[in-house]
Amino acid sequence: MQAEDDILSLWEASSAQSAREGHRAVILQPGALGDCILTLPLVKLVREAFDLGGVDLIGHAEYVGILPGRSCVDGVRSIDSVDLHRMFVEPMRFDLVDHDPLIHLFAGYSWIITFLGEPGSDFEQNLIFTTNCSHSAEVVTLPLKPPPEAKQHIAELYAEQFARQSGLPLEKALVDPNAVQIRIGQADRDLGVELLEQVGIDLSKRLVVIQPGSGGQKKCWHLENFLNIARTLRSPDIEVLFLLGPAEVERLRPSEKVQIHGVTRCVAHLSLPQVIGLLSCADAFVGNDSGVTHLAAGIGLRTIALFGPTDPAVYRPLGPRVTVVQGEGNGFAEKASPELQKTVLNNLAF
Repeated sequence: MQAEDDILSLWEASSAQSAREGHRAVILQPGALGDCILTLPLVKLVREAFDLGGVDLIGHAEYVGILPGRSCVDGVRSIDSVDLHRMFVEPMRFDLVDHDPLIHLFAGYSWIITFLGEPGSDFEQNLIFTTNCSHSAEVVTLPLKPPPEAKQHIAELYAEQFARQSGLPLEKALVDPNAVQIRIGQADRDLGVELLEQVGIDLSKRLVVIQPGSGGQKKCWHLENFLNIARTLRSPDIEVLFLLGPAEVERLRPSEKVQIHGVTRCVAHLSLPQVIGLLSCADAFVGNDSGVTHLAAGIGLRTIALFGPTDPAVYRPLGPRVTVVQGEGNGFAEKASPELQKTVLNNLAF
């Protein structure tokens, strides 16, 4: 009798696990790296609130591809590999065929959350129709950007709006701003060590990584500020490394690149996995409001985030060791600011 009870318990547990694994959600996130990282608290909320077997992300491959295995995201798919643009038409003109790839795309999900379209839009109506062709699922549309004059952090806004639309109690939608969002593995650290050795960084010293760029020029602190910080920091105990992303490589003048190389070492053209490896070996990071700054904060690295025109109350990076330094409005990108440099250096004291 005991053996039969044990077998029944195992069967029930296995059935429950299978049912849970088949209960999944997908989030359509068309934003850049920072947007994807700021969506991670929502992923965690959705997964835990409904005891899901997994949450997948459909987004730009170069951004979402780093998340499985390092975060609460289970799987990803490139937004460019699916014909979602077909759904931005009037419902009367929207057509699906037998075995349509769009039907197959959403067939396995009980929750579909989209940052594409607006509530009540053609896209949302077509998404609901597509889903209903295979099964019944909950569809929730969230705004990618906050309303004008918003002061609520965007991650909190995502969680709260999802809770309101899904019927969850608002107390379950709380976001921990100090949580580590992205886990670093040994393979990441090994890759970082390899990169630093190639550049000639002394691994016995403390390492500060500086990224002077961002997606928007007005969000970039004047380059001279970063150079002065690097000059001050470099010492027998501290190495400083500039990290240039695609935007900086394209935007910086040749003379400015010469200036950087004249002050300290510099790396460019790294993939995001390489950037993660580099950051995993750093002791601190300094950068503008950018995707890589959100990445540094998300892995738990000591991060100094410089904000100019963007409101940090809404877009502050999430992480346990983040310090936000607010700039001088219009002069943020146009001139050196010695007082702000002192503030940054004071927050970098080891």
